[in-house]
Amino acid sequence: MYFLTDEEKKHLLKGLLPKSRELGVVDDLRGWNWHLPPLEPVFETKLALYEVANAYCPTSRDLFKRKVEQIKPGPNEAMIRGSVFHRAVVDVFIAAKRIIYQLGVSSSQTICKKINQITPPSDLPEASGLSEEALRDIHENVSLITEFEKTRVCSRIQEILMKHPYIGEDSLVNLALPVVVEQKLDGSFLGLSPNLSTDAFIFFEPMIIDLKFGEPKDFHHLSTTGYALVMEAVYEFPINLGCIVYVDFKGDRIIVKKDLHIIGDELRQWFIETRDSKARMVEEEIDPGLPEKCNDTCPYLIYCG
Repeated sequence: MYFLTDEEKKHLLKGLLPKSRELGVVDDLRGWNWHLPPLEPVFETKLALYEVANAYCPTSRDLFKRKVEQIKPGPNEAMIRGSVFHRAVVDVFIAAKRIIYQLGVSSSQTICKKINQITPPSDLPEASGLSEEALRDIHENVSLITEFEKTRVCSRIQEILMKHPYIGEDSLVNLALPVVVEQKLDGSFLGLSPNLSTDAFIFFEPMIIDLKFGEPKDFHHLSTTGYALVMEAVYEFPINLGCIVYVDFKGDRIIVKKDLHIIGDELRQWFIETRDSKARMVEEEIDPGLPEKCNDTCPYLIYCG
């Protein structure tokens, strides 16, 4: 899911990278200035990053119900599917890295033979409570994801081993699989949860990657923006790029589309304003009321009347 196609690489290298360096970012909106306005947290309330970035409820009444009224319903089917599918991707990446460290760089045939033995997770506790049809569909798609990722990972490994005859296993992992999955971050500097986790992060040209199994939404950019600010606050180097990977299923095929974007001033300001607005709502216990139209799949629907 995380590897760029040749066209996406060209768009990144010839389009977004030069443009991001040319545009720049106002220093006040860099995460390392978390101790100064406008980044400095105004309220004591600490929110999870997804709570800031989530806008499926237009008025954020779901956040009010969860944080103020302490109502915490179970996840809906879309949330469960996203969690399970994300786990399938992570499992292949971690298993592949482990295999390389265990086998060394003896041959791509040996490594890929072992990688091809990786099986999709059979226990899906996150999926409990779903219908038999939904469970069957999830298991089928998990198998598709696992096979898809194994093929892509093996291709990358073979390509790197072909080009570098004297490579070591640590270098092979970093060149073939240059993605840190579930990078842990402390968002406290920015008034966020101390236990954040990015879907994926690429260090070579710092880029935040977020994996989505659903329809594209404009507010999805708030996730990559938030993680970029936190990374800048923690490590003090600039993050200018984000990528949202949208995954869909069409029969026995996986369709992947990537939204590569610059994390500029406008997105950063949007994230900060949203953070402050939601933190104020929680801290001052302000009920934002119902939106004009509710999402039929919202887990808080029965609690909002």
